[in-house]
Amino acid sequence: MNFYDRKKELESLNRSRINSKKSPGFTVMAGRRRIGKTALLVEAVKNQKYLYLFVNRQDEALLCAQFQQIAENALGLQIFGVISRFRDLFEQLLLFSVKEPYTLIIDEFQEFERVNPAIFGEIQNLWGQYQNRARINFIACGSIYSMMMKIFENAKEPLFGRLTSRIILKPFTVSVIKKILSDYNPRYTPEDLLCLYMISGGVPKYISLLMDGGALNKNKMLDMVTAADSPFLNEGKDLLISEFGKDYGTYFSILQLIAAGKNTQSEIDSIIGKNTGAYLVNLEREYSLIIKNKPVFSKPESRSAHWKIGDNYLRFWFRFIYPHQGLIEMGRLDLLRELIAKDYETYSGIILENYFQEKLGEEKRLTVIGNFWDNKGENEIDIVALNDLDKTAVVAEVKRNPKKINIAALTMKAAKIQKELGKYKVEFRGFSMEDM
Repeated sequence: MNFYDRKKELESLNRSRINSKKSPGFTVMAGRRRIGKTALLVEAVKNQKYLYLFVNRQDEALLCAQFQQIAENALGLQIFGVISRFRDLFEQLLLFSVKEPYTLIIDEFQEFERVNPAIFGEIQNLWGQYQNRARINFIACGSIYSMMMKIFENAKEPLFGRLTSRIILKPFTVSVIKKILSDYNPRYTPEDLLCLYMISGGVPKYISLLMDGGALNKNKMLDMVTAADSPFLNEGKDLLISEFGKDYGTYFSILQLIAAGKNTQSEIDSIIGKNTGAYLVNLEREYSLIIKNKPVFSKPESRSAHWKIGDNYLRFWFRFIYPHQGLIEMGRLDLLRELIAKDYETYSGIILENYFQEKLGEEKRLTVIGNFWDNKGENEIDIVALNDLDKTAVVAEVKRNPKKINIAALTMKAAKIQKELGKYKVEFRGFSMEDM
């Protein structure tokens, strides 16, 4: 798949590279696996002098030997003798930048924690020593979000406060997803687009697997996901077990419940059999995997919260793949495909609501967007979107079938928040598959 979008990120990376010719730049880029970090960085340094190093979990001396060879080939940097400590190699790389500016990319940076945790402090010390002489554009890239945030956001860590730039790479927007699908399948249907959004969530690697694999419509996409050799079947485990460590079983159970619609802590606690408050906080704040939804206009202290998985692929995986591991182990992927098809219309209708929230957020000047439901969990409104600058609002209902949209009923539901909406010029809308 060709390189798409990332204009703002490329501008930021280019600005950092130019500034580093005067004083060293230290950029951190974080984002989930498969989000396209490496592809973005390679695009950013195209036709520029750079060194790319990938941190594997292995002995420090072996890693340094590999890095030494790569540095000699990429930069023409002659290092005499064998370097067995990363500290010594990093000092040579800083010294090289004094003579010749270049970009240093270290991918899976968080893995230094397993190679030698002292490396972070050694980088800090050397950075301080050479910051007035070096002209290096240093980019630390990592995919385990919790570890990257700990390394750079925890005040007790040596690299805290050292950054000159930070990029958290997000999935593609809905407009980019539409552009990619249109390039591969100009005759795509709204159903095809919704299925691609539902499975990929805008993650470039997943889109690439589907598009390059010829899965250009809904049925082929679902066929590919449930094929015997599908990379999508084990992806959830591959992504998260290293994040959660020994507690992965409890976290997986919670995520499975949320994906199944058990979205309040009381529901989750009653099924898990213990207080899951700490786990939910970790999933939200440390791992950035779930989002706490409160009704628009609710007070900060309101306990009326619903949890949802923010990542579309993981939401899909925990809804359909993880609960049916037995079918996968038995090789009955035909039954897995049938189960997905049976629940597809209901589940995709929920995802359609997310799609239009993202679409509105991308297209309009919005300061707040979310849902509304009353204290009894009734009178639900799919979208309440506010523009506090222009004092305008969109109140919308989302249905797969446009014939099921009832604006009169929507207006009656909105009466519950008439006092708050009275400050805005309100537009009532209905969104369906035809509006994608």
